[in-house]
Amino acid sequence: MKDKILVTGGTGYIGSHTVVELQNAGYDVVIIDNLSNSNVKVLDGIEAITGIRPVFVEGDCTNIDVLRKLFEANPGIKGIINFAASKAVGESVQKPLLYYRNNLNTLINLLDLMPEFGVKGIVFSSSCTVYGEPDMNPIDETAPIKPATSPYGNTKQISEEIIEDYIKSGAPIKSILLRYFNPIGAHPSAEIGELPLGVPQNLVPYLTQAAAGIRKELTVFGNDYNTPDGSCIRDYIDVVDLAKAHVIAIKRILDKEDTDAVEIFNLGTGRGLSVLELIDSFERATGVKVPHKIGERRAGDIEKIWADPKKANEVLGWTAGVPIDETMKNAWAWQCKVTQK
Repeated sequence: MKDKILVTGGTGYIGSHTVVELQNAGYDVVIIDNLSNSNVKVLDGIEAITGIRPVFVEGDCTNIDVLRKLFEANPGIKGIINFAASKAVGESVQKPLLYYRNNLNTLINLLDLMPEFGVKGIVFSSSCTVYGEPDMNPIDETAPIKPATSPYGNTKQISEEIIEDYIKSGAPIKSILLRYFNPIGAHPSAEIGELPLGVPQNLVPYLTQAAAGIRKELTVFGNDYNTPDGSCIRDYIDVVDLAKAHVIAIKRILDKEDTDAVEIFNLGTGRGLSVLELIDSFERATGVKVPHKIGERRAGDIEKIWADPKKANEVLGWTAGVPIDETMKNAWAWQCKVTQK
């Protein structure tokens, strides 16, 4: 009997790649998504890759009655991977209540229903934003949590606290908190990838759209930071590598009895790349030039941050293995496919 996993936000960018890896690993998957930032056609891409079309429920996780009906209609869900959240830092500053309502209510509803329906554990999609501007790099899981610089970041911090408080209260569940660094790329099949609605909020889709002529040019926000080339440094992780970490995490929750009730892991490559280095990598990998200009610094941007992934490497047995040039090739192949549609 295959274990059944609920993936909230499963038609989104990271969610869809994780569904693919779950199905490839032999899990049954149920997706719930309100399609506010994704497209139902993503299910076609998932089916094209895996040969399996996951169960899909269109619904809003902030509505506990919708979630209860989902659990009743799909008995036997053993674990949850929660991606259902609003995620744009800038938008969260403009619409804080949207972010608090969506991100926190979704989590609270899921936690509330888990014991009722015998769900053993939840993998939570967290972020390196909880560390703020780091005192030193690379960052491991013992680094201090700093005041959030945006409502989005604050929802991640609060969500982690909610999970820990609930489990400490005696709730019969487990959780793994995965703090991502910067997911990029697309599935090598080019069947699924990052598909932002409107103007991209993230660097790589904006970069590929500029290379494709959809955007006039990419703006590099600042070249006067204290970094080798003056542009900000981030830890860019291939989305398929990231998805595989979620499969390992849910398996650990379901199959291992002797683990802590709450565990935290940083997911990154352990290497920082600047924005200008990322542009160079794309041009080297694809042979396509990226029109770009240097702009002013952007408020709220962290100068440099990258992960120490040692704990995830050693405890989970997970490593980020896709080379950056291959990631950029995959991102470009996906962009070309989307542009042709």
